[in-house]
Amino acid sequence: MQNWSIILNNSFIKITVGYTQRTMFVDVKLLSGFTKPLTYQVPSFLGSLPIGTIVKVPVRTTIVPALVVAYYPEKKDSTFTIKELISVEVFPKDPHYLPFIESLAQYHLTDPVYFIARIRSFIEQKESDEAIEQDQRTTVNNVQLTKEQQAVVDYLTPAITAQTYTPTLLHGVTGSGKTEVYKKLIEYAYKQKKTTLLLLPEVTLATQFEKILKAQLPDFPIISFHSASIAKTKRTLWQSLQENTQQLIIGVHLPILLPIGNLGLIIIDEEHEIGFQEKKHPKINTKSAALMRAQQYQIPILMGSATPSITSLYNVETRGWKLFKLTTRFGGKFPTIKHVTLTDQKQRKNFWISTELYNGIKEQLAHKEQTIIFLNRRGICFFLQCKDCAHIFACKFCSVSLTLHADDTLKCHYCSYNQRVPETCPECHKKEFLKKGIGTQQIVTILQKLFPTARIGRTDMDTTTNKKVWQKTISDFEQQKLDILVGTQTITKGFHFPKVTLVGVIWADVNLNFPVYNAKEVVLQQLIQVAGRAGRASQNGRVIIQSMTNNPLFNYINEIDYLKFYDHEIINRKLIGYPPALRLAEIELKHKKEEVVEQEAFLIASLLLKYKNLRVLGPAQPPVSKIKRVFSRKIYIKADRFEALTQAFASLETVSLKSELYFTPQPLS
Repeated sequence: MQNWSIILNNSFIKITVGYTQRTMFVDVKLLSGFTKPLTYQVPSFLGSLPIGTIVKVPVRTTIVPALVVAYYPEKKDSTFTIKELISVEVFPKDPHYLPFIESLAQYHLTDPVYFIARIRSFIEQKESDEAIEQDQRTTVNNVQLTKEQQAVVDYLTPAITAQTYTPTLLHGVTGSGKTEVYKKLIEYAYKQKKTTLLLLPEVTLATQFEKILKAQLPDFPIISFHSASIAKTKRTLWQSLQENTQQLIIGVHLPILLPIGNLGLIIIDEEHEIGFQEKKHPKINTKSAALMRAQQYQIPILMGSATPSITSLYNVETRGWKLFKLTTRFGGKFPTIKHVTLTDQKQRKNFWISTELYNGIKEQLAHKEQTIIFLNRRGICFFLQCKDCAHIFACKFCSVSLTLHADDTLKCHYCSYNQRVPETCPECHKKEFLKKGIGTQQIVTILQKLFPTARIGRTDMDTTTNKKVWQKTISDFEQQKLDILVGTQTITKGFHFPKVTLVGVIWADVNLNFPVYNAKEVVLQQLIQVAGRAGRASQNGRVIIQSMTNNPLFNYINEIDYLKFYDHEIINRKLIGYPPALRLAEIELKHKKEEVVEQEAFLIASLLLKYKNLRVLGPAQPPVSKIKRVFSRKIYIKADRFEALTQAFASLETVSLKSELYFTPQPLS
């Protein structure tokens, strides 16, 4: 890869006709994804163009953007006519940007052009200007920081001034005021004429933070940049970056790819979340990218969570990261936690609602207090099965069962295929079906029958994709127009509902045996986060955890014991050799024919076994091995050093394959 130099002119000025200059030639890569470099002549009025300049070039009958990757003082030998490029694109000045993009590309073994093309296409994307309406109330909130909070601010402000790479972990219990620390640091960076990036793991949380901060910092320049941002907002942001305006930029994955010449601080909230890793290849981990950027830009980075990741705590222990703790809540006390197993033989009105939870909800309604019910599954049930022949309704295009929804449709949550529930089984033509498992829609139906006067809302991926529906549900719950809110992980973090004094978890161990190395960590983090919604402004918060088993993991649900879980889990990770004790990478093969991907996966695994410094796992069929008619197989490789993983994968470039091959460093799920 090229050793790129400083990036892009802020604008270009056409020189007068009488001005002459030596003719220059450049190689460019098209941002459309065409991998072969093309050669163009630079018009004399543009002068010399450094590597990394974005230009517009003619290709056949169209004009397209491209990236300069090499330049020549003389014309290369070519059998083709070399055309002139058209112009230089306006691009924000950021001297560290292209070295960062190149490092990110090297880490993910992909082309740097991908990142520049992505950010450019998103900036220019034309979509309907339908925004999530924000509450415009002005609520200036001047809070006196506690000693614990002030210690974090005092530690990081000198690093903002001096521009020093300072990785810092903030372990703050739910309701302890991490946001107040963020606000003070954002304001300080602004006074130093620096821009701050605030990164959240999902769009709903980003919009919630935007709402809160705009209300509490009404005169502060805050702009959001994520998939829900409207075209006008994107254009405004791009203009401000060209003008080097200091501001706060809030988002999920995209902001870390922006050129920001005055970047002075990065804050990552809910730093433990696997949502920071993208689902599509290349599966960029925003937190890893942010750490890389902070180090290259020599700026501080603050990572906050009530349940810090095992990897971050390990970095505190082994790499000198600074750890701060916020141990007390601003408002209420920690909730009391009760664990209930659903497999007991007690008589109850519904299998999924224990006597303890039923009585708890009943008391809540009597006292006009609110309840959150958590279940990390959408729909009515996991799948529908014929009672006679055991046929399971499955997706035609993906290797998953269809989920039953309340409108009598069976839906695939991977490709969106759906069908009506048939009157008879397609195999045996009988008419009786069994509903297996439970989903959020069915929980709503059960609660409506048990508590007919209760006002019940639902938030999950089915509702959050509709911005207006999701916003109205959250707003209604905030304004106490709803008594019970049923939801998935979309309600486990970031929200402050003062009247919520009961949280019920329907099926706590539903994902505990999912075949990933960090399943226990993810489940415990979700449980602690949702439990943290209870009693944030009250002295009598309660949490009722329902499960099928009495797993030892439930001993750590009290969040003040979370670090004890780290002590237990890190021993296991070291024993079995998983991150953060070892470096891990995922290699995925994809093809439309299952026999092809199966055969080539075994070929790749056999080639990797030749490396003595690698541990090779697989190939294996993932839990969902077919999505949209494309089959996949996965191989995992482990090593003491990350370089060993990249070198091994790079050696596969010479292997002739029909399958598509993908590399993901440090996969989270």
